[in-house]
Amino acid sequence: MKDKNQLKILSRLHALADPAKLDGMAHFGMATERRLGIPVPPIRALAKEIGTNQPLALELWQTGIAEARILATILADPHSITPIQMDAWAADLNSWDVCDHACGNLFDKTPYAWEKVRQWAAQEAQFTRRAGYALLACLAWHDKQAPDQNFIDAFPIIKAGAADPRNFVKKAVNWALRNIGKRNRALNAAAIKLARDIDRIDDKTAHWIAKDALRELTAEKTRARLKKKGEKSALKG
Repeated sequence: MKDKNQLKILSRLHALADPAKLDGMAHFGMATERRLGIPVPPIRALAKEIGTNQPLALELWQTGIAEARILATILADPHSITPIQMDAWAADLNSWDVCDHACGNLFDKTPYAWEKVRQWAAQEAQFTRRAGYALLACLAWHDKQAPDQNFIDAFPIIKAGAADPRNFVKKAVNWALRNIGKRNRALNAAAIKLARDIDRIDDKTAHWIAKDALRELTAEKTRARLKKKGEKSALKG
């Protein structure tokens, strides 16, 4: 039975619904079954109003409504969610955007993030596997304290996924590679080397992942930004 708090939040989500947006969302590859057509900013505004609420997050996830699940990823407490709950959510994923929100709003802040990268990237289910690589990409983006070695140790995981032709997997593999290569100059050089190794794989998907990553990682704009970032770090040190 739904509690009053959950019913109130679901009522507010339904009030924000805009079915006219569903076609546009489908155009960008988002699953539209059980989706209300709500853009992310109103969901974030609602989440800010509610605050962290792990029990409510678990209830909202169980509704299966895409926007309720996105809201759940923001409300959930990364220090309260368990590995079993993370696995259950990863198994439920059926749309790339909900997957990426779960990884970037929640999973990458848990104590289990690196473990789940390894675990999920080895799964066969498309969106669970995407979650492994999207989580790695989000760690490269958000985990400022992670040592370079953590990412270098993940290179075999990236290489193992480079020949997966499924669109939502290959894009996440590429995303992880690019984000790692944009952390600092040392990882940029290491990621470029990995991309060139991947490009030598006799596979169309691997070639696409490598060439797309190399285009960004070797760009003058990327090099200049990393140089400036390195100079700032040296001054702070």
